[in-house]
Amino acid sequence: MPDLIVSIGGIAYGLVLVTAAFIRSRFTEAMRIDALIVPHPTDATRMLNLVIGLLLIAYNGYSFFK
Repeated sequence: MPDLIVSIGGIAYGLVLVTAAFIRSRFTEAMRIDALIVPHPTDATRMLNLVIGLLLIAYNGYSFFK
């Protein structure tokens, strides 16, 4: 049961990161992972959220259906 909760949470966070790559809002700006990795995040580093979000969705989706 805890694995299921972690997988669903990972998929949800991946969706938030993919959304943060394209849409600006208070919520998505607070959840951006490129702001944690890159010292001075800009619009050019925004696409890191897309890549990391898709990786999270893929990994947690695999774990969910495994």
